[in-house]
Amino acid sequence: YPSMIVGVCTIDLHIAESGSLKSKRHVLRSIKDRLKGRFNISVAEVEDQDLWQRVTLGVACIGTDNAQVNRVLDHVIDFVEEIPDVEVIEATIEII
Repeated sequence: YPSMIVGVCTIDLHIAESGSLKSKRHVLRSIKDRLKGRFNISVAEVEDQDLWQRVTLGVACIGTDNAQVNRVLDHVIDFVEEIPDVEVIEATIEII
C-alpha cells in the first residue's frame, strides 16, 4: 500500500477591522471558502471562537509525498498572508 502523509497547519490570525463576532464570522467564512476553493484541504476554526479579532485556523492536507504536502501548506500560509486586513501572527506545520 502507498504511504499516506498527513500535514497539519495551525494559523493564528489577527483581524484588526473586526468589531463583533458577526463581522469576524463573515471574514472567516470568506477565508475558509477561498482556501477550500483554491487548495485541496480541510480547514476549520479550532480556537478563539469567542474573541472578536483573533482566529486560530486548523488546516489539514493529505498526500503521498512529504514534500508535496509541505509545499501545499506553505502555499496556504502564503495565500493567507496576502489577504488584506488579516495579519498572520504565527503559523506552524506538522507532518504526520
